[in-house]
Amino acid sequence: MGGGGLGALFQDWVRPALDILLLAFLIYKTWELLVSTQAVQLLRGALILVAVWAAAFFLQLSTLSWVLNILAPGLVIALAIVFQPELRKIFLRLGQGSIWRRKAGQNIDIIDSVINAAEMLASSRRGALVVFERSVGLRNIAETGTRIDALVSSSLIVSIFAHDTPLHDGAIVIQEGRASSAGCFLPLSEQQDIRKSFGTRHRAALGLSEVADSVVLVVSEETGAISLAHDSKLFYGLGAEQARRRLGELLELPAEGIEATDE
Repeated sequence: MGGGGLGALFQDWVRPALDILLLAFLIYKTWELLVSTQAVQLLRGALILVAVWAAAFFLQLSTLSWVLNILAPGLVIALAIVFQPELRKIFLRLGQGSIWRRKAGQNIDIIDSVINAAEMLASSRRGALVVFERSVGLRNIAETGTRIDALVSSSLIVSIFAHDTPLHDGAIVIQEGRASSAGCFLPLSEQQDIRKSFGTRHRAALGLSEVADSVVLVVSEETGAISLAHDSKLFYGLGAEQARRRLGELLELPAEGIEATDE
């Protein structure tokens, strides 16, 4: 097949197929971003306005069309202001792709220490919050607590959360393989469909996962359940081994190291 035949093949088949596939991928990723935040409500509201404008146009409702045309620029600006937090989350998500993601600096010993401490705290019905930093820096979160810059160990975590110390109400932030700060405050989730039984710790864990790509381990003070929050979702009531394996996957640790701890 000559160069002209290859060119025609690319022009008639490859380029249209590539065009459709890329567009479908962009639509899918955009919808995924919208669903992971409350910005999906923005989309629904915009679709309603478009439907009203289309009805006014086709039915030739001149007065309504005139009013909508005047209000349209102001509505766009108003929606951008009202949904600014959701739009900010979308752009944060765009910057958290795997292309930009750096290594979290965690290792399997750190995960084992955290899970062992979580089991001890769960058995004694003591709550806990442990934040693992990934690609999005948590300096602003770490600065809300007390700087400790310590090696991560089960005894450290238990000593902070098992007793009514000044640091037990906040979160421990793990950065670059060390417990950088304790007693840190996390933003509360703005989701409206959270279970009413979830307390402040679960809402704080979910809230941080909405604005950063961190992984947050939660131990419930009421039930002793161990949960993980990441990517704007909360996975409640995990077993210790299940939480350990999931943490290893999320922090991109070698599978061999995770499996070795299970044996």
